[in-house]
Amino acid sequence: MKKVFEYFITPISLLGVGCLEELKNYLKPMSFRKALIVTDKVLVDTGLVDKLYTVLDREGILYIVYKDVSPNPTVNQVDFGLKLMKDNGCDFLISFGGGSPHDCAKAIALLATNGGDIRNYEGINKVKKSSAPLIAINTTAGTGSELTRFCIITDEERQIKMAINDWRVTPVIAVNDAELMIGKPPGLTSTTGMDALTHAIEAYVSVNASPITDCQARKAIDLVFNHLLEAYKDGNNIEAREGMVYAQFLAGIAFNNAGLGYVHAMAHQLGGFYDLPHGLCNAVLLPAVMRFNLPVVAKKYARVARAVGIDTGGLTDEQSAELLIEKIEQLNKELSIPLKLSELRGFNAGDIPQLAENALKDITRLTNPRQGNQEDVEEIYRSIV
Repeated sequence: MKKVFEYFITPISLLGVGCLEELKNYLKPMSFRKALIVTDKVLVDTGLVDKLYTVLDREGILYIVYKDVSPNPTVNQVDFGLKLMKDNGCDFLISFGGGSPHDCAKAIALLATNGGDIRNYEGINKVKKSSAPLIAINTTAGTGSELTRFCIITDEERQIKMAINDWRVTPVIAVNDAELMIGKPPGLTSTTGMDALTHAIEAYVSVNASPITDCQARKAIDLVFNHLLEAYKDGNNIEAREGMVYAQFLAGIAFNNAGLGYVHAMAHQLGGFYDLPHGLCNAVLLPAVMRFNLPVVAKKYARVARAVGIDTGGLTDEQSAELLIEKIEQLNKELSIPLKLSELRGFNAGDIPQLAENALKDITRLTNPRQGNQEDVEEIYRSIV
């Protein structure tokens, strides 16, 4: 049976140390006048966003700053940002930060041209018009949101993270400058890095994986294992930071086209219920979901095990896959990431039935290689309580 693959990515991507400066080459030709900069308070207070101001000032681009985006952007924050954009006559957006500002800006850009309530766009390809132009400037190496068609927004009323998947929310320019990632805290480095690893592994075993996404995912996995610990231990190591830039970028392309799986479907619920960092939730869940998927993707896991230097001589694919999972658990330990859900702030095992029910409604579950039922998903959660 023939299968057709679709391939999505930002039209323009800038990568490399110091590449933020190259943004000037694209601003004037696109005739932008005034930007809504979507970021967070920390990046403003530390002065990192000043580097963007300098570029915009030189090019005569006006801007207004929205700095109140939380780690899990909400419906209310999207609505406030949209009002700010309209009231100030902004004709494009710039997101500056990690996945949170990018996702919030994507949602604002979507509503700027399509109108309505962001809740109406939850799901796959529900957007009718192209979003307002968005330039996404990354300051963390993990989410891939700066280049993808995914947008995750927390609906506080339902205590869930809504997944919006539509090519029309893809930014027009993605900027990945490792200089903007220097000195990031170890905790942020570890969780965003494990987010990238999760993207790569889920994309690699997705039912929509292709030879192209397989190449990207495997290289991303290799780069994470080679550079994440270095970046975690020494936040000023520019080579490690740049290695993680390419790791998360390749992982982002891979999952943007192949899809994700149960790790993300389940992590979204933890984030929505307990307002936890997304990368942290992924990291804790990844080994457990890999064990659930192992019976149907052992061969692929074994290939990854060999690629990252695990000695699999004389072992079956299943045994090799288990060694890979154990290696990821060891990496979590070295990154000071909890191995159990009970170690996460606010977690309540009594919520597991509701978490599982919500996870089975999340669109990222659709491309998981092994489909389960309510009982299966509950058991995955309980296996790491």
